[in-house]
Amino acid sequence: MRRTLFAILIILPALLTSSSLFAEEAALPVEPQIVIRHEDEKTLYEHSVNGVITEIKVVPEVGPVYYLVPDDGGGWIKEDRSQMLIPKWILFEW
Repeated sequence: MRRTLFAILIILPALLTSSSLFAEEAALPVEPQIVIRHEDEKTLYEHSVNGVITEIKVVPEVGPVYYLVPDDGGGWIKEDRSQMLIPKWILFEW
């Protein structure tokens, strides 16, 4: 009985800490990656998460900035504003 209790007291904390470490790794936020490319008369900012391009910001030398967002059919949709969701939380206010 004592051996079983001793084994449980030794193994249980190890199991609890290892499972919580895996949960923390899975909950880490994914940082977007930005690749800047210069083409003929424009600069492209490719925003990607986990290797998948989420949007492309196009900055032409002449004209307004626009964004290309991937379409479900494999094409691109031209947008005037960014589709990236940026959290703007208010933690304290007085």
